[in-house]
Amino acid sequence: EPAVSVIMPVSLDHEAYLGDRVELIAAEKAGIIKPGCPVVIGAQESETALQVLIETAERLECPTFVYGQDFLAFEENGRMVYQDEDGLMDLPPPRLPGRHQFANAAAAIAAVKAAGFEISHRAAEKAMVNVAWPGRMQKLVQGRLAELAPKGADIWLDGGHNPGAGVVVAEALAEQEEKNPRPLFLISGMINTKDQSGYFRAFKGLARHVYTVPVSLSEAGVPNDELAIRATEAGLTAEPVSSVASALMLLRDTWDGPSPRILISGSLYLTGAVLAENGTPPT
Repeated sequence: EPAVSVIMPVSLDHEAYLGDRVELIAAEKAGIIKPGCPVVIGAQESETALQVLIETAERLECPTFVYGQDFLAFEENGRMVYQDEDGLMDLPPPRLPGRHQFANAAAAIAAVKAAGFEISHRAAEKAMVNVAWPGRMQKLVQGRLAELAPKGADIWLDGGHNPGAGVVVAEALAEQEEKNPRPLFLISGMINTKDQSGYFRAFKGLARHVYTVPVSLSEAGVPNDELAIRATEAGLTAEPVSSVASALMLLRDTWDGPSPRILISGSLYLTGAVLAENGTPPT
């Protein structure tokens, strides 16, 4: 019996298995809700998905805590303020990049409390400062692959692979662009059960170019030439290359502008392979 069930934002993903409408996917995700078990529902863009989750929790007589209704987080003076019925907590911003991490952090705090544990202000502060999530907007500062990039490149690795993930990652990179402008290049590999054009569409107007690569760890990997077509359909310029290493070296040898920002993304399979090849696997 779980202490708490947590459902984060529901978006179109795994359509071949879960259905092609967000309410169908929400119904499948709601399968983790157990009778009488507390439920924390993270920020949802889809009101339809939210309603499915709430109705399931109510039917199973679960104490339910919904982002935006029972708890929330917002930015104030460069800090994160968490709020629920117990009051406010003034915290450092989450260490993970992206405004969406405020809502994620709020859901984590709400989940701890819903499970019946107390969380001190000091513990919450330490969590915000020390949180790490390998392969999710992870900065690569050293390693065998990182050394192949153009000098001074700002390299990010993210396993997001659906349109919803594309949007939040693009927003996080747009925030960085406002603070520290750099040309953005994507190195992407994806598998064939994902909406590839939908993912790339989030980067239109933000990414200068896309290098598409094979996903060697999955038989479902999209051929790199086909993936380049999907990126082009989304309004980006793209070309297939044989590997992440080849893309980094090609960019190093041909780009003569300011130090670029590079996002390696599109698949958790690709993320794992990159961390291994870079010599920086999760510890």
